[in-house]
Amino acid sequence: MIVAVDGPTASGKGTIAKAIAAHFGLPHLDSGLLYRAVARQVQLDGGDPDNPADAEKAAGFPEELLQDPILRSEAVGQLASHVSVHPRVRALLRRRQQDFAHQPGGAVIDGRDIGTVIAPDADVKIFVVASGQARAQRRYLEMRERGEDVTQEQIEDDLRRRDERDSGRAESPLLAADDAVTLDTSKLGREQAIAEAIRIIEAKR
Repeated sequence: MIVAVDGPTASGKGTIAKAIAAHFGLPHLDSGLLYRAVARQVQLDGGDPDNPADAEKAAGFPEELLQDPILRSEAVGQLASHVSVHPRVRALLRRRQQDFAHQPGGAVIDGRDIGTVIAPDADVKIFVVASGQARAQRRYLEMRERGEDVTQEQIEDDLRRRDERDSGRAESPLLAADDAVTLDTSKLGREQAIAEAIRIIEAKR
């Protein structure tokens, strides 16, 4: 069984996808982490994330970079939305994601174009959304726990810019697949959102 979980930043898709994978005994891939690794490698190389050549070179990052906790930082997340607009970078990472999705037994992958580009043949597609205020508050609490000095207003502004880049890019924009089930987590707690996602999958099965 292949499950595609898409949605904007801080919608809760990563938490939901991880829990789904654990519940159904499936491997999980956070596709956004791949783009964060590319962004971090650009940093390490002293390159420009807006330069296609620099970003393409960084797509060959070493596997161990995926274990670096700095990839979860807000700074790297912002750079990731820059490198992800480059068609060649997306093409280089696409095969890696498709191979993961189509491994024996299936998998759960979360991202922004899983149901539309990476695995359009997924058995279940969930598009996770949440209000801008709810998303900003979640991200603010996460970052404060990590000791990052930010304001909720700064995060709201950053999320708006990311949404514009993700939805407006020509290559694989953030978009719900026609057959995706929308899950609004704005007013749901963590366990409620996970339970609803599991219910959606069970209904599709």
